[in-house]
Amino acid sequence: MRSIFGVSLPFIFAGAVLAQVPGLTLPPSGNNQTASVTQFIGPVKVSIDYSSPAVHAADGKDRRGQIWGKLVPYEMTNLVFGNGKLAPWRAGANENTVFAISSDVLIDGKPLPAGRYGVHMLAGPENWTLIFSKNAAAWGSFFYEESEDALRITVKPHKHEYREWLTYEFPVRKPSEAMVEMQWEDLAVGWTIKVEDPDKIYMTRLSEELTGSNGFNYLAYDAAAQYTLAAGKHLEEGLKWSEIAASRPFIGVANFQTLSTKARILSKLGRDDEAKKTIDAAIHLPGTTAVEIHQYGRQLQAAKKNNEAYEIFLYNGERNGDVWPVHVGLARAYSGKGDLPKALEHAKKAAAQAPDSLNQQNLAAMVKTLSEGKPIPQ
Repeated sequence: MRSIFGVSLPFIFAGAVLAQVPGLTLPPSGNNQTASVTQFIGPVKVSIDYSSPAVHAADGKDRRGQIWGKLVPYEMTNLVFGNGKLAPWRAGANENTVFAISSDVLIDGKPLPAGRYGVHMLAGPENWTLIFSKNAAAWGSFFYEESEDALRITVKPHKHEYREWLTYEFPVRKPSEAMVEMQWEDLAVGWTIKVEDPDKIYMTRLSEELTGSNGFNYLAYDAAAQYTLAAGKHLEEGLKWSEIAASRPFIGVANFQTLSTKARILSKLGRDDEAKKTIDAAIHLPGTTAVEIHQYGRQLQAAKKNNEAYEIFLYNGERNGDVWPVHVGLARAYSGKGDLPKALEHAKKAAAQAPDSLNQQNLAAMVKTLSEGKPIPQ
């Protein structure tokens, strides 16, 4: 009787039947571990579910050097059982190796629609063929049909550090693409997965999600609007979301967070007058805190708008008096204006109020700098 991964066919068939009986917890056939790996490429979820054979057989026999071209035959092979046709390798053991993607992607530059696919491989000494089958529910490759292929690509194997257990990993990961590899024994086979337009997917999903329960939460609209700011795209849609977050009846909340998000988007769109009116309104709201005003001042400094930052720090002092972190801002304001004695006075007051060790260290350094007659780096 033919042996596959060191287990005679009758036992493989017995395992196949048992594994498909609902409600039964049984060990995998042939000592092949069940495994799964998931990686997100931006908004796209990629997962591979597989059974992982070992180089050493269940009886302990070392099969190193006997895997490729022997245990895993090159090209198509007769598996004896099944539909009677020649078949590829199942890219693992036991059930189908299943490759699932939540959105359309490019596999080595070729399109593959969202869905679940059975993975098969045609091994070879130089080149391999990677096959994604529309049938993801089969038992291995026993019933493989070429007519069900969704995609075939040619890949090259390469040497890899030893892997006892067959493993799928993502050794290269970038914001919009990744490489996945099948690694086993001394060899690896990899392919790239690329998401063509992750921003479009994010926007589509956000639009859909805001029609559900999140559509009644102003924080959800604000977070969606902030995404467009971070991406630097879809700002007109982001502006609509920010307006809903701040002012839609029964949902919107006009606070520093929502209005500052709207102001930043208006500024990005070149609508500076509207942006200034919006942020001014946010700063003067009764609920706006000293910390929020200070953070806005620091944002202005980061944008090299030092005069505007100076006015904000002064306003924070007039409005909130002797509270944290008013004196930090005033120290920075007076330092920027060249009044180092005044800056030092406020830096010392800020140091006495510092709420944690990090701020204590930073303010101690600020006091030291000003004491030496040097301005604070802005």
